[in-house]
Amino acid sequence: MPFVVAPGEGRVIRAFGSEITFHLTGKQTTGRYLLATIVAPVGNPGPPPHYHQNEDECFVVQEGRLSFFLEGRWREVAPGTMIFAPKMSVHTLKNIGDTPGRILMSASPAGFEDFYAACEKEFQKPGAPDMEKIGEISAAHGIHYV
Repeated sequence: MPFVVAPGEGRVIRAFGSEITFHLTGKQTTGRYLLATIVAPVGNPGPPPHYHQNEDECFVVQEGRLSFFLEGRWREVAPGTMIFAPKMSVHTLKNIGDTPGRILMSASPAGFEDFYAACEKEFQKPGAPDMEKIGEISAAHGIHYV
């Protein structure tokens, strides 16, 4: 069924130093698609380089000075740049600017939102997150660090 998501209605999840607002999730799209906005604070190194077994991801840089790791090298990108990271491709991103970065991200199929929500619980615990547990959560969702 068609639906509308008004500003401020998305689910906000914080992990890996970033904040992601999930506008569309698998629950809303019967698992086919998700759409989210990532806000990467100044100095955020982003997640470790990784690949997804299940999801193709697309990123559209909206604001900030960001660098994406793709095909074994870092590339600085300007607002308006679109990046496609198909499943099994090693990638990550980091904020290299002096203002927060804002990225519109889509993934197909959906499911990444469940991974991020599980990781958020680890990042909310006192002290540093248990990266062994993060690795277990990641592997269970088909995400692997390199």
